[in-house]
Amino acid sequence: MADVFDILLDDDFDLSMRDGDFVIGESTAQHEQLLLLLNKGEVKQFPTATVGAVEYIDDEGQSALVQEIAEKFAADGMQVNKVAVESGIINTDAYYK
Repeated sequence: MADVFDILLDDDFDLSMRDGDFVIGESTAQHEQLLLLLNKGEVKQFPTATVGAVEYIDDEGQSALVQEIAEKFAADGMQVNKVAVESGIINTDAYYK
């Protein structure tokens, strides 16, 4: 399992700052969150890299969402062990190789 370090975002997805500098830290959870929440096309350089989970809200089952999450996480370089949607909550077990 590789630790991934990047510039961190705060709870409002703004750049996290401390003493006038960017905060850098382990960012795997942040990467997962962004891959899930950003809609397709929102990352100009990689328009199909994200899931856009909100688009799956009205789907009958969660199988398409689970498959999309697993595919996008794997394409981003993660080892995906589990993806599940339980009571409307997305649970993942994935890490960068």
